Amino acid sequence: MKIVTSQQMRRIEEHSADVGVSTDTLMENAGRAVAEHVRGRMGRFTGETIVVLVGPGNNGGDGLVAARHLYTWGARTLVYLCTPRPAGDPQLDAVEERGVPTAKAEDDPGLARLKNSLSRARIVLDAVLGTGRSRPIEGVVAQVFAEVHAARAGRAELETVALDVPSGLDSDTGAVDEATPVADVTVTLGYPKVGLFQMPGAEYAGRIETAYIRIPPGLDRDVTVDLITDNWARKALPKRGLASHKGSFGKTLVVAGSRNYLGAAALATTAAARVGSGLVTLALPASLQAAVAARAVEATYIPLAESEPGVVSPDAVEDVIRALPDYDALVVGCGVGQAEATRAFLARLMLAGKDLPPTVVDADGLNFLAGVDGPPWWEGFTTGAVVTPHPGEMARLFNKPAADVQRRRLGVATEAAARWNKVTVLKGAYTVVAEPGGTAMVSPFANAGLASAGTGDVLAGAIGGFLSQGLSLNAAASLGVYVHGLAGEMVRDDLGDAGMLASDVLSCLPRAIKRTKAALTV
Repeated sequence: MKIVTSQQMRRIEEHSADVGVSTDTLMENAGRAVAEHVRGRMGRFTGETIVVLVGPGNNGGDGLVAARHLYTWGARTLVYLCTPRPAGDPQLDAVEERGVPTAKAEDDPGLARLKNSLSRARIVLDAVLGTGRSRPIEGVVAQVFAEVHAARAGRAELETVALDVPSGLDSDTGAVDEATPVADVTVTLGYPKVGLFQMPGAEYAGRIETAYIRIPPGLDRDVTVDLITDNWARKALPKRGLASHKGSFGKTLVVAGSRNYLGAAALATTAAARVGSGLVTLALPASLQAAVAARAVEATYIPLAESEPGVVSPDAVEDVIRALPDYDALVVGCGVGQAEATRAFLARLMLAGKDLPPTVVDADGLNFLAGVDGPPWWEGFTTGAVVTPHPGEMARLFNKPAADVQRRRLGVATEAAARWNKVTVLKGAYTVVAEPGGTAMVSPFANAGLASAGTGDVLAGAIGGFLSQGLSLNAAASLGVYVHGLAGEMVRDDLGDAGMLASDVLSCLPRAIKRTKAALTV
């Protein structure tokens, strides 16, 4: 599913009109689709109160269509005009002809009728400002949203549904106005908008649902950003034939661990196996093997020489190099630490022109690259690879403040992938997977429970495990992000988002794959 900017959406709508699907038709389709989403969300419907906040533009027109359908289906519906509609507006005329109760903010002293309706409402539909909003929210519209905020604070059962985007949210950047209302769900029209997946906008959008409004096919061919969907992931999963053996599903070599980070090595190694890699081998400082093997019992091991207890020796790289021809994928960096000896080891492995298999670089592997002196690290590290920075690591790698990275997550990830010639996974809420050719995929998941130590090691191992099974760099990264995110959702549904451990996500990976396989084609 494509994710679009406001300009791309306008162009798609214009081309829709060119091929016979008018703006009025799209508006009718959009309003009805939003109304159906609201009805499906409410369960018991007849007699429930819905307040539809309507603005001056097309977003308000969509809201009027939705209000007409909701009223016809039996909901107590109030259309509240926050600003005047254009003279002769056919959508408002249709609402009034149907007898839908209507009120105007300009004729509502102290917003008394709005307050009274909010005190009884089950849902507020925000159809005030859409993707074309350019000015700050002020005056009566700001007052209306202040009343909605106050009503929600006093009544937990009152929900807000945003039509296309929450009013005041920039659909391209995710920036929000001070008055922007927080939505429980955003029903976005035709295609999700980029700003819904960027902070702080994502915090205001709530659950994102996409309404099918019958845009003619093929008009989105130039859009380069996709949402990772259930159906895409189901198709991307490696096939597993009945006559297979462990060699059929690839071999993964994980170089990980140091005296302070034993868990990282165990998590990454086991994650590769949990997503289906046929054989996983862990190369780590020799003195740590017994402790890690107690947690990762299925792995095989390459004990590496040490410069001191728990710290790999630079000379141990030769043992890794000799083993590499037997492996289909390499994962480097989880918990290896940043000792000088470790950095020398990584330099010999990654920057010496060695012939490496498809590689995942995570954690201290990225910290090593960020600190490379001399020529840019990507000129020396030419292996086809997936790099998996969190925003802080991306800030160091890309030489930008972390706040700038977070404000422009999609743009930064895409620019980095092109500069480094590496598939780039920018972790966080709605993780971005960007490839050097300029396309990107966005995870559908945002889960505070994944903000805990070790979850990144699980992701790195999962991507490596998919790489070993023959997936391309981009497909392995995107599928790893999806399955990891889905596992996190499943754990959150069971345990909540506080106290979720990386090992909980790890153990849920096979169940996430099972659920993905069962996903219906859409």
